[in-house]
Amino acid sequence: MPAKAPAKPAASVDGMEGMNVETIPRGKAPRRAGQLLTAVAAAVMLAACGGGGDTGTTETQSVNPGMADGASGEVKLCGHKDASGINRGTVAEFTKENPDIQAEYVEIGANSDQSRTQMVQRLEGQSAECDLFLMDVTWVSEFASQNWVMDQTELVSGYEEGTIPSTLETALYEDKYWAAPFYTNASLIYYMPDKVSAPESWQQLYEEAGAAPGNAFVYQAQQYEGLTVNFLELLYSAGGEVLDKDGNVTIDSPEAREVLEFMAQGLEAGAAPRSVLTYDEDATRLAFESGDYGYQRNWPHVYRLLNESALAGTFEVAPLPAFGEDGTPSGVLGGWNLAINAFSDNPEAAVALINFATNPDWQKRVAADYSQAPVSEAAYDDPAVQEKMPFAQQLRESVEGAKPRPKSPVYPQISQAIYENAYAVISGDASADEAVTRMAEQIEAAQETF
Repeated sequence: MPAKAPAKPAASVDGMEGMNVETIPRGKAPRRAGQLLTAVAAAVMLAACGGGGDTGTTETQSVNPGMADGASGEVKLCGHKDASGINRGTVAEFTKENPDIQAEYVEIGANSDQSRTQMVQRLEGQSAECDLFLMDVTWVSEFASQNWVMDQTELVSGYEEGTIPSTLETALYEDKYWAAPFYTNASLIYYMPDKVSAPESWQQLYEEAGAAPGNAFVYQAQQYEGLTVNFLELLYSAGGEVLDKDGNVTIDSPEAREVLEFMAQGLEAGAAPRSVLTYDEDATRLAFESGDYGYQRNWPHVYRLLNESALAGTFEVAPLPAFGEDGTPSGVLGGWNLAINAFSDNPEAAVALINFATNPDWQKRVAADYSQAPVSEAAYDDPAVQEKMPFAQQLRESVEGAKPRPKSPVYPQISQAIYENAYAVISGDASADEAVTRMAEQIEAAQETF
């Protein structure tokens, strides 16, 4: 079922129907507060006349690159705990180069789930505390469908050239950009060359992993988002999908059954240990660090951590393999985008911060200083990046071949349907046939709620 379109603009408020943010004159007291209160009052009146329980705004607002000219004042980027320092580092460098703007990174959750909950609470209350949100790529459809974030189509279109196309896909909803790609993620295969070889196919990987003790493959099969991603990497490569371009559920397919049966057989044959049923990313890394395994599937940040362990200098990195002879290698994009709060009092400074964070020079620092995957194509060819990330070309190949997760405002429910049913098959509690049927039914039910 196609996702519901965003709410249509409200009736004219002071003659400003379809108003874009850039048309609001600067210097009005305080910034946009007067107009915003008027618009909110109109929205409340419309809701009282039968507008329903929509918690989004009543109009879509847009931004453009020129809004950054002359920007000043305070701007806050809100997101999860900044373990790598990239978010604080970005706002600090931005403030240094733009002394008229005081940028701050505000942690509103210890992890991404808590951060999303805090964002939703603020947006439902139409809070202007955060001017920008550090948004997981899977949240864009949900936030855009509620008109909680500003339309960045004109802004992002200005730097499409030079940005990896797959990362731009993560910011699209109904053919518009609602966020700006900041840094991305696509998984890699880490392997021990003294035990196993670089995999050309998933079948080869599992065959070598099961050939001898110490060769096994470790990955994330705990019941959470990580298992959804692991499953989708094989499904996409096998030619399967979860939703078609119109939002129809297509996961009930031979490809989905084949992939689940393949993953279950891997545990039965010992190519992967049953302990993976409890593993998230960090547990997978620690298991691989023990030296008892031949392969692991994990994210790029693990490279630095492995080189701080006893395995330093002994492992190699490869892009994800293909599923079968006819498959095309396909990762699943992770990463973070920058979205502008629809209730922000300072969208001008928010645009300036996005312009800074996405420019090629800072994107090189994203990789070299913070070991994150940049969205800029040029960054991967930079000598300083290649020195810090010797696997830069393998990472670029993985990012370019990766696909977004299913685009839907109810993605969390879709993911839960996938990982719960996939886990049931891999752990031996359900057949692939019954699990795929149930998975499709649950996803269809989730789609119908929106």
